Parts: sequence; C-alpha cells; structure tokens
Amino acid sequence: MRPRFSLSGPVLMGSTSSGFSLVSAMLRHSILLPAAASAALLLSGCQSTPGPQDGPLGTWDDDPMRNAPPITRGLDASGLSTLLGAELAGQRGDYRYASQGYLEAAKRYREPALAERATFAARFSNEAGLIEASALRWRELAPQAEAPNRLLAAFSLQRGDWLDSLEQRLDIVEAGGHGDITAFAEIAVAEEEAPLRLIAQQLREHLARPNADQLPHHSDVLLGTALIEATLGDTAPAQRRLDQVEILDPESAALWLVKARLALEVEDYPTAQRAAQQGLDLAPDDVRFILLLAQAEIRLNNISAAEVQTNALLESHGGNENLRLSLAQLYLEEGHPEPAQRLLQPLIGQPEVPDLAYYLLGAITQEQGDTDNALLYYRQVSEGNEFLPARAAAAQMLIEDDRLLDARAFLRIERMRFDSYFSELVMLEVQLLDEINQPADADALLDREISRTPDDASLLYMRAMRRWEAGNIAGMEQDLRQILRTDPNNAEALNALGYTLADLNLPGRLQEAFELIERAYEADPNNPAVLDSMGWVYFRLGQPEEALPWLESAYTQLPDQEVAAHLAEVLKALGREEEARRLVQQIIQRTDRHPLIDELLERYPELSP
Repeated sequence: MRPRFSLSGPVLMGSTSSGFSLVSAMLRHSILLPAAASAALLLSGCQSTPGPQDGPLGTWDDDPMRNAPPITRGLDASGLSTLLGAELAGQRGDYRYASQGYLEAAKRYREPALAERATFAARFSNEAGLIEASALRWRELAPQAEAPNRLLAAFSLQRGDWLDSLEQRLDIVEAGGHGDITAFAEIAVAEEEAPLRLIAQQLREHLARPNADQLPHHSDVLLGTALIEATLGDTAPAQRRLDQVEILDPESAALWLVKARLALEVEDYPTAQRAAQQGLDLAPDDVRFILLLAQAEIRLNNISAAEVQTNALLESHGGNENLRLSLAQLYLEEGHPEPAQRLLQPLIGQPEVPDLAYYLLGAITQEQGDTDNALLYYRQVSEGNEFLPARAAAAQMLIEDDRLLDARAFLRIERMRFDSYFSELVMLEVQLLDEINQPADADALLDREISRTPDDASLLYMRAMRRWEAGNIAGMEQDLRQILRTDPNNAEALNALGYTLADLNLPGRLQEAFELIERAYEADPNNPAVLDSMGWVYFRLGQPEEALPWLESAYTQLPDQEVAAHLAEVLKALGREEEARRLVQQIIQRTDRHPLIDELLERYPELSP
C-alpha cells in the first residue's frame, strides 16, 4: 500500500490582524484539512458573513483586502498555496512535486518538520538530488537531528566521498547518537579505492578531542579506528584501542571480530582462534566468526580439527549451502583443495547445482593438475555472475598449459554457445592475447569480429580505446563516429570523443568538443565522467570560472586522480593555489601510484605539497 500524505484534524484560523496560524498548527500536530474540506470552509466563511452593504462579488470595483493589516505570523497566500499543492501531490502519488513543495516551504519558513516532510516525500520519488537537497535543509534547520546526517552519510558513501560520509557519522556521534563507525570501517577496508590513511587521520582527530571518551558510543569509534589501523599495519595502536573496548564493552561481538582479524594479521593464530570462538559464542549465527575460526584452525595446520568443526557448524546450520561454498572457498584459498572438494561433493547430487560450486570444483581440479576435467567443470557454469570468471579461468589455464590454440578454440565455441556473451568473450580473448604479448593477434581478432558485427558498440568502443592508446586518433574517431551513427545519444561515445578533442586542444575543434560533451550531458546528466569533461572543455575554452563548478561536482562524485588533476589546474588558474596544493596532497596520500598528478606537478612544480 502506498504511503499517503493526508494530515487530518482541525485547522486553526486567527483574526485578520494576525493572519492564518496554519503553519504552527500543522507543525505541532501534522495537521492539514483535505483540499475539499478546506475549500468548503473558506467558501462557507465568505457566504456567512456579508453585510447588507455588500453586493455580488462581481460588483466590487476594488480589492476588499486592500486595507487589511499585513500578515505578520503564519502562512501568507503563497505559502498556503505551496503547502496545499504539496499535500495534493502527495495524495495522488506525485512524490517529486510534493517534495519540491515542502522543500520550498522549508526554505521560506525555518521549520525542521517541513524539511523532514520534504525528505520523506523525496525518498519515495527516488530522486537522489532531491533527497540530498531536502536532507541538507533538514540538517541546517535541525543540526542535532540524527536522521538527515545518516541520509547524507549514505549518499556520500554511495558516490565514493569517504571523508564526507565519515564526517556526517562523526557529527552523529558528537550529538550523542550511534554513527555506525565500525560498519563504515568494514566497508572501507573491503574497498580498494577507500583512502584508509585519511580516514584513520580523521578518526584519530576525533578521538583526540576533549571528552570524546565520554560520548555514549565511544567504543564503536574505537573499534572502527582499530579496524582501519590494523588494515594499514598499525597493529600496536589498534591493539591498544581494542584493549580499551574490552574494558568498556566486553560483550560486543564486533570487538571479538576485530580482535580475531588483527590476530590473523599479525600471525598470532592461537589468539585469533580464541577471539573467533568468543565471538561465535556471543553471535552463534554470524558466519564471519565461523570463517575466521576455520581460517585460524587452518593456519594452525589443524586441518582435521578444522574439518570436524566446520562439519559440525554446517550441521547446526542445516547444511547451509552458502556457508558450505564459503568454507570450500576458504580452504581452497589457503591451499587445501582436498577438504574444499569434500565440502562441495554433497552439492553435486542436487537437482540444481550452484554455479559457484562448479567454478570452485574447476579451480580444485586445476590445482590437482587435471586440466581436461577442470575444463569440464568450468564449462558447466551457466549464465550469471560466475560465467565470465569461469571462462577466463579456463582459457588462462589452457594458455598456461601451452595450449593457446585450444584456449582460443574454446572461447570461439563458447561465443557460439552463448550469443548473449558474444562481445564479452571477444573482449576476454583480446585481453588474454595482450597479456601474453600478442597485440597483433588481438587487433586482428577485434577487426575480424567487428567486420562480422559492424554495429557492435562494445567492440567498436574497445577498438577505439586501443587506437587512442596507440596514438591513432583518426582511427579512434572513426570507431566512435560509427557508434554514434547507430546510437546518436550514446553518452559514452559522445563523451570519449568530446573529451579527447578537448584534451588534445586541437585547433578549431574545441567548439565541436563542447557540443559533443553537451550532448553527452543531456543523455547522462549524472555521470561524473561527463561532468569532468564539461569542466575540462570550459577550461580549454579559456573559461576557468565556468569550469570550476563542473569539476567540483565531478570530484564530489568521483574523487579520482584524473578529476583531481583537472580541478587542481583550474584552481591554480583562478589564483587559488593553496586549495590546489591541498587537493594534490590528498591524492598523493590516498594512493601510491598517481601518474596524472605527477604529470601535473611536472608542469606546475609550485603545486607540490
């Protein structure tokens, strides 16, 4: 059932001198008359109070309210209209319009409940920009409210702005709420692009503040910090923080999870075993403890004990299929294919064998040196998440076995068997040929398959990028133009061609580049790569002021080194060198390899941190 925006109850009306007190009543009680009732009330008021001197409405020559005192409190006519419009839009399911109306009202009247209502409606409209704008206004009007900070933290994390997301969470912590710092840290540790050192620095700054240890959820911040530090190899401070948490909250399952991970990191396997068992006692259904415990047993070379334990755990979990697969994968990754195979055998007799089971059995059989049987397992992986990894593993296995012709024949047959994966399998073969230093064969394969399917956008785009890498700009443009003949609104092709023309700064072609990127933006306005291109072409056109907001928006969504290099160069052109220098420093701290930043610093050494 769809949520309704109906708000029932009486509407309080003041005298003419004080105006309508609708806002205060509505915000106190979430009250607003249905539109029909409001209209009836207003009409009945007009018809029940005329004096004998009043004639029909049409006979008035002047505005009867001209001399009425001004409204000094509550809603004026425009505000009332806005709120009624938002209410009606919500009742008919137009949540976008409803949210816009409530947000407009929240900007006119400094009432947090209006911004909250705007955010609530925006979430049902599924428009990210509108949700974020409403949540920002809500936070502005109610700085201590937890909900808007949670929403904004989620949005920042979604677009890869780790530091902003962490800042929102720490704001929640400082207001006395639960910022889910440990959960945030777990996500950051799992992501290769997360700036762990900057995250650790921000967490340490928070912990160093006076009275930080008096906040209600201090242990959660300590745990998250310890997890980040352990991942960075800063094991001593991580261990000190865990010791603090053990005093504050010894029954926290998250504590023992981080303790087990840290012990594995420093190769203290008995401690890892004890911590994982402690966590499992506290949270017996948490599969992470089962995997950590098994990993500790395996590292202690207690393979038989590990098998007995994992089998007992499987039995207690009703033979959970996903758990069985995870444990098999763990044994395989730790270099023990035999117990992995034993775990998978019960799945083979099922009516529907999971694709991951076939994939793992292929890897196990390959590890045992039985290439042909491994190939049979890999080929049984059907369409889905494991399909391409299985074909890649099989082809790589054959190449490593000095059977390149067999590998290429296998991929050709698979292209015929699975037409929906035709492009991906061609691109896989091209990649494998590149890896064994046979680029001429890779180019020939790509040319041949494009001649057979001349409108395959994926293959054309791949060849365009290869031509660009080889310095064949004319060939790249030819392929991208071919894509655009078939699909004129292909944002990827429009952006690639427009950006290349802008980046090369080709004489007489900057306006053409701008028009291509503009079309890409119309086709995909939320793509940060397109936003970056728009900012860069403005810069090439000599308009750094116009370039800046585009690049700032792109960097907010895609904080990588290419966008950062563009943004830093524009900041320098605008005389904001200190900001550019800080941005460069962030990227250098975030990643060990930053060739585009290095190239920028060669041209502008004064931007070096």
